[in-house]
Amino acid sequence: MSQYLQLTISSFEQNQQEILIAALMESEFEGIEESETVLLAYIKENDFDEMKLKGLQNSFHFDYKIKSIPDQNWNALWESNFDPVIVSDFVAIRAHFHKRIADVKHEIVITPKMSFGTGHHATTFMMVQQMRSLDFQNKSVFDFGTGTGILAILAEKMGATSILAIDNDAWSIENAMENTKTNLCKYIKIEKADKINEDNRFDIILANINKNVIIDNLKALASIMKADAILLLSGLLTADEHEVKQAASKFGLYQTNKAERNNWICLQYQREN
Repeated sequence: MSQYLQLTISSFEQNQQEILIAALMESEFEGIEESETVLLAYIKENDFDEMKLKGLQNSFHFDYKIKSIPDQNWNALWESNFDPVIVSDFVAIRAHFHKRIADVKHEIVITPKMSFGTGHHATTFMMVQQMRSLDFQNKSVFDFGTGTGILAILAEKMGATSILAIDNDAWSIENAMENTKTNLCKYIKIEKADKINEDNRFDIILANINKNVIIDNLKALASIMKADAILLLSGLLTADEHEVKQAASKFGLYQTNKAERNNWICLQYQREN
């Protein structure tokens, strides 16, 4: 496994915190822990570019410290910070060391490792929230950038019978496979991939990544949508909506719904027939 770095980022303007998080995510950082005064940002040592970080520092005027995180310490780090996530009476996301959570329709148990997407971040929370209104029964699903596999797991629990989940990160693939096994999933296929196979067609597509990756892949995402397919996008800030909408229109996609949480948005699209 790759060696990781932990950056402690402080002294930034609180009203710019969400924009700073988005900028870090677009700069290869894989996990962000938020508090009132600091951000803990994690990145593979091989992906770290201090000049790029200096550019962000010039824009957002923060201080930072760097330390190396050995692989064997990561689970303990996550476990010490991981609390269950409850999305109303619909879904509870917990670790194996938490007690069972009653009075929810679906319970997902994950091992909190380095993969991004434990449900704590607003974008994952909104994706789960928006999935509630969709019909997954006997549907085919594509989870683009699966991370921990939470969205793919939920899709199966909601009735999907064919799910392809891809990610370009080996750690995410390992973690997603472990989590699907823990949740006794039978219909999820997980693949390490950098590109979308445009030979496939799906009823529902889930993409919780970031603006740049989404816009770069909109053509491919549109091409794999069945006639009445739904595309659910997040990893986007409110300021990204217009740019995404413009890019989507080039490929015959139109917006049908939007959710917003803490300056982040989740957008739902369909394809013009």
